[in-house]
Amino acid sequence: MLASKLFGKKWTERDVEITGITIDSREVKPGYAFVCITGAVRDGHEFAKIAAQSGAAVIVAEHAVDVGVPVVEYADTKLALAEISSVFYGEPEKKLKLIGITGTNGKTTVSYLIKKILETAGKTVGIIGTNEILAGDRDVGIKSSTPTTPNSLELRRIFAKMLEMGAEYVVMEVSSHALDLHRVAGLQYEVGVFTNLTQDHLDYHKTMENYFLAKKKLFDISKTGVINADDEYGARLLGDIPCKAVSIGRNNADLTAEDIKIDAKGVEFTAVYEGRKYPVSLAIPGMFSVYNGICAMAAAFALGISPQAIVQGISSAGGVCGRLERVSTNTDYSVIIDYAHTPDGLENVLNAVNSFKKGRCIAVFGCGGDRDASKRPIMGEIGVRLADIAVITSDNPRTENPEKIIEDIVAGAGEGEYKVIVNRREAIGYALSIAEKDDVVLLAGKGQETYQIIGTEKTHFDEREVVRELLGE
Repeated sequence: MLASKLFGKKWTERDVEITGITIDSREVKPGYAFVCITGAVRDGHEFAKIAAQSGAAVIVAEHAVDVGVPVVEYADTKLALAEISSVFYGEPEKKLKLIGITGTNGKTTVSYLIKKILETAGKTVGIIGTNEILAGDRDVGIKSSTPTTPNSLELRRIFAKMLEMGAEYVVMEVSSHALDLHRVAGLQYEVGVFTNLTQDHLDYHKTMENYFLAKKKLFDISKTGVINADDEYGARLLGDIPCKAVSIGRNNADLTAEDIKIDAKGVEFTAVYEGRKYPVSLAIPGMFSVYNGICAMAAAFALGISPQAIVQGISSAGGVCGRLERVSTNTDYSVIIDYAHTPDGLENVLNAVNSFKKGRCIAVFGCGGDRDASKRPIMGEIGVRLADIAVITSDNPRTENPEKIIEDIVAGAGEGEYKVIVNRREAIGYALSIAEKDDVVLLAGKGQETYQIIGTEKTHFDEREVVRELLGE
């Protein structure tokens, strides 16, 4: 693509062919545009000269840099990245119907439920999120450099590929970081969904108010907002967003759930919308599954999907990897893996397990390093109070001392029964060794992750494999 087309009136140099765009100087090839992004750790402007020496045809920057190739300046290169990547890939986002889900918990499950409903209605659906990036049931083949929500350049590349693969809709998780750092700049969502807001990411946002305001940005770029009215922050959103709002909740909402039944196999409830009742079953236990279910249903109604496809789709949806996922074992007790890594998430999954367990709940959990430390004692209190036996261990300690992280967790533990085992594999082994008939061993925090981050190294650690190895299966 010619630079004059890519940069418009900002291009004043002799025209050149732009062959690609990158924000990583190591990826630069001849003819590339290198975009300098200022990050939390490094400033891309530091690598502009290296990019030019590697063949970059142009540098996109926020200020002048002496590199020997043309420099195009923008006030904010994060916004510029979204703008020029959209042009470069032919504005693929405008040819797709986008659905975005934000919230502390439930984003992944709600996204899969919406995908299942749309597919039941005969649509081809892409999904972008914590677990994977798919078009239909096929891997798109593009990896995200960031957790949950890719950056704006990766998103355009993914959207373009999904269009090639026949996608009509894209359902995606939208993190608070993505909203705050302009990763979704330039997108317009048919429906934005707010699941809930509880403590997390305060290492980045500093306050819950900042965290809330970041989430709120989704509804500035959505045509319709589906809002959990039973959440205190959701109630705030309902009175303060510019788009059309559809509320969900147990009572006094546009779409409600009644006649709720919960057991070990899942939940059953009656959804009520616009005066009509729809019986629904969902194969994921716990009250939070009811909320996830009605969030997905409300989004589908907003998209104009038929009630028949909505009920059939959600009732035929199976479980989601890493969300109350049962590990197949030859034992007389159950082993469940869940991604719960926040206070609210841990409380929800423990309440769910307690609602269907026949024996004891043995919970293995920890907290991530280099992340919000204030939630650690809160999770300690919740884990020890709600589990019959808590095993406190490492999660992803990253560059922090695992023992110090565990000390922070134990500070809130209270009087319940718990054991500290720093090594996560050994902690899982201990939990399995004391499990008896009808007990539930809950492995919380890792979910779909198949690795553990210790220091700066990411090593393979799949809890499904670990459990089977420890059981000799």
